[in-house]
Amino acid sequence: MRVGLTGGIASGKSTVSELLAELGTVIVDSDKIAREVVEPGTPGLAAVVKEFGPTVLTETGELDRAKVGEIVFADEGARARLNAIVHPLVGVRSAELEEAGREAGRLVVNDIPLLVEVGYAPCFDEVIVVDVPVETQVERAVSRGMAEADVRGRIAAQASREDRLAAATYVIDNTGTLEDLRKRVREIYDSLAGR
Repeated sequence: MRVGLTGGIASGKSTVSELLAELGTVIVDSDKIAREVVEPGTPGLAAVVKEFGPTVLTETGELDRAKVGEIVFADEGARARLNAIVHPLVGVRSAELEEAGREAGRLVVNDIPLLVEVGYAPCFDEVIVVDVPVETQVERAVSRGMAEADVRGRIAAQASREDRLAAATYVIDNTGTLEDLRKRVREIYDSLAGR
């Protein structure tokens, strides 16, 4: 059984991921893996430098994420070229971690922020969506220091709330307390681990 986890910015997806991990779930975090596959000395970083030039490196030889962001968010073609390098590497590493988790007899959940946006929902038997109203997303992200315009821009660039909910087999309403969230996560964990 393949399980995906997603949610919009400031929905609480990371907290849900942490709660699942506390229950013994193996979390395959695609954002973390995407950073791992372009660390210094990796073939991924070499491929990114070959494609975009040495200006995407910091003085210490690491990927300059801000510089790459400037390039790829201003140019859809550049973003597609970056994704063509990084996504296959993330896929291979994710599969390795999934397999290790399964062999250990543990529930495995793939934490993929853009699961709906990139069309991966059909690849999973179950999709958990962490959901809050858009205004709650804005309030939370602004309270963490983001500019409201930036938050609204990211929300607009992500899948709509309706599209995420349409892909869900489990919905976690994260508008309550942490205890409410913990209880709902436990219910879903018990349901999935029981199978």
